[in-house]
Amino acid sequence: MNQILLIEDEEPIRRVLVKILAEEDASYEVTEAENGEAGLNALKKKNFDLVLCDIKMPKMDGIEVLQEANSLDLNVPFIMLTGHGNIETAVGAMKLGAYDFIPKPPDLNRLLTAVRHGIENKTLRKENSKLKKKVAQKYTIVGESAEVQRMKAMISKVAPTDARVLITGENGTGKELVAHQLHQLSERSKASFIEVNCAAIPSELIESELFGHVKGAFTSAVKDRSGKFEAADQGTLFLDEIADMSLAAQAKVLRALQEKKIQRVGNEKDITVDVRVIAATNKDLIQEIKEGRFREDLYHRLAVIIISVPPLEERKEDIPLLVSYFTELLAKEQGLEQKTFSDEALKKLSSYPWTGNIRELRNVVERLLILGDNPISAENITQFAPK
Repeated sequence: MNQILLIEDEEPIRRVLVKILAEEDASYEVTEAENGEAGLNALKKKNFDLVLCDIKMPKMDGIEVLQEANSLDLNVPFIMLTGHGNIETAVGAMKLGAYDFIPKPPDLNRLLTAVRHGIENKTLRKENSKLKKKVAQKYTIVGESAEVQRMKAMISKVAPTDARVLITGENGTGKELVAHQLHQLSERSKASFIEVNCAAIPSELIESELFGHVKGAFTSAVKDRSGKFEAADQGTLFLDEIADMSLAAQAKVLRALQEKKIQRVGNEKDITVDVRVIAATNKDLIQEIKEGRFREDLYHRLAVIIISVPPLEERKEDIPLLVSYFTELLAKEQGLEQKTFSDEALKKLSSYPWTGNIRELRNVVERLLILGDNPISAENITQFAPK
């Protein structure tokens, strides 16, 4: 059932609206409230999919109810009912987050359409919330070692700012997890997180990928195309393996950081962008600068804050936690049996050098879940883990 709360002080109007909604869809279950206070009490006691709320009411008007609902973070769409003289107030309600407003007496088709779309909007909000939780779990930083605690503390301090961050560390250590955490804990978390693997894009295409291009800029440019900087506007752009970026592209990235403007390939028109750039590398950028492969001025622009991700070799006490985390995650993602590991198996896993870091550990856990016994034994580790 779709739960609808109707807050309206005029009983005849409530009666008519309840009848109309019942006739429109048998799944609509309407709770009535005769004033704002009663409506707010109902909202505190029950989860609703939609609120139809009159604006002009005694004691507590509809705007106050909406504001209180926002402060309680109820995340329910409001459709405001307003007299013809209160259109300005209704527009103000939209600015406060109301989903829609309907003048009284309501046009029935518009009312029913707004109700249907409002409930669909609530469903989408729920799905987006679940998806965000799923993404957040995927990018959780697991560990209680001193190195990980230090890293988490730095992320918490830096994330709410707009400071640029350079993440360093070996392959497979989880640099992308740090980038996602910085975004999720920032003021930009509701906007896009756009990731670019600079090592995976040919040098002749990296500028088009980052800045976009106009039709005819090069042979395969058959239409205008926006780039990753535009896609990340108001959000975060993660430049992974930035040391592999060409010097020409580095010069353009430097300009984008300095002036907050970009130009599409083949066009001299400036496009203003507001992007937080986070970069990552597994290389020593100071050495790259000395050898002429990386711009020193770009390094200083990117490395406002440097976060170093420790290799697994330096945080082996986290291996049991990581094994437990990957076991649960892989069981959910791939439908694998959620097996347990014997103490001897965990000790044996902790004795390996793990040159491939956390990425290698994840692969080994997946292999053991598929091929190992339950519980997974030390013998299974000998059979299926790195030699």
